[in-house]
Amino acid sequence: MKGKIYLIPVTLGDNQPQEVLPASVFSIIDTVDFYMAENIRSARRFLRKAGIKKSISELTFFELNKHTNQQEAASFLAPALAGKNMGIISEAGMPGIADPGSHAVKAAHQKGLEVVPLVGPSSIFLALTAAGMNGQNFAFSGYLPIKQPERIKKIRQLEMRSRNENQTQIFMETPYRNNPLFKDILQTCGKNTRICIATDITLETEFIKTKTVAQWKNSLPDLHKRPTIFILDACNK
Repeated sequence: MKGKIYLIPVTLGDNQPQEVLPASVFSIIDTVDFYMAENIRSARRFLRKAGIKKSISELTFFELNKHTNQQEAASFLAPALAGKNMGIISEAGMPGIADPGSHAVKAAHQKGLEVVPLVGPSSIFLALTAAGMNGQNFAFSGYLPIKQPERIKKIRQLEMRSRNENQTQIFMETPYRNNPLFKDILQTCGKNTRICIATDITLETEFIKTKTVAQWKNSLPDLHKRPTIFILDACNK
């Protein structure tokens, strides 16, 4: 009998797992001995905070990050093929969403393994629900280009697509580059385009606001080194 692959959610910041995760998650981690994690050190820290009953030294970890290729990710599934349950842990939020865990999930399906997603926070979807924008037609573009000429071009493309297709556009940036990206958005987009800034979601410092570009120009928040989701709506219907 093959083992199961559990997609284990983690917190979005330095808060207690019990504040945002259901009891079922804590029950599952006590049944798992093998983990695939984007960052093994962070995964161990999370499991300790979650109150895992087993000793961390008894667990086996495979590092699954952006440098892991599909073939290597598939090799990590050997314990599940031998009948052991396994868990996939992201650096933050849900595995497989803007996360390299998707490589292992793809391989798991190819090998006929059962994949079980557990309930937990996703900054992308929590931000979308709070933005007041179209939740029936949306796209997540991940990270935008770093260099300004390409980034400006991408912002214009996203704004045009939002306007023409009534499609909400969601994207993000490495936290220490948030402020430059936000300034580029305000300088590039039309004054009536709505922008939602969703920062530090689920934390005590949570900040979620939707305003037009014109309104944001009068009140710029400091987003430096704060995990942030940007959402754009240019449809104005």
